[in-house]
Amino acid sequence: MKNLIALFCGGLFGIGLFISGMTNTTKVQGWLDIFGNWDPTLAFVLSGAIIPMAITWNITKRIKKPIFTDRFPKKTEQKLNKPLIIGSMMFGMGWGLSGLCPGPAMASLSFGGWQGLMFFFTMAIGMLFTPLIAKYLK
Repeated sequence: MKNLIALFCGGLFGIGLFISGMTNTTKVQGWLDIFGNWDPTLAFVLSGAIIPMAITWNITKRIKKPIFTDRFPKKTEQKLNKPLIIGSMMFGMGWGLSGLCPGPAMASLSFGGWQGLMFFFTMAIGMLFTPLIAKYLK
C-alpha cells in the first residue's frame, strides 16, 4: 500500500510539473534571467506548492498518527553548514545551466529524448559521487 501511495504521489507531482511547464527548460532559465527576458511563471508554481504544504504542516500538528504508517518521520535538524551551502550552490548551478532539477528531470524522461536521458544519467552519477565528495570536504 505504501508503494502504491508513493507511486500515486510521484505521478501527481510529475503531472503537476508537466502542466505547469516546469519540465520546459526555457521556463526555468527564463525565471533566472532577471535582467533579460524574465518569466515569472516559476514564482506562481512555487506559491502553488508552498501554500498547500503550509496548510498540510499545520494539519499534521493536530494529528497523532498518520493513516498509512505507524508514525510521522522525525523532524530533521535544520542547521546551516558548509556541506549544505556547497550542495545548494552545486544544485543551483546545475539547475541554472540545464534548466532541470531532479523532479522535472524524472518527469521529462518519457519525452525528453536523448538529451533528457543524458541529463538523467549525469545527474545520477553526480548523486552517486556526492557521498565521496562530502567525505573529501570533511
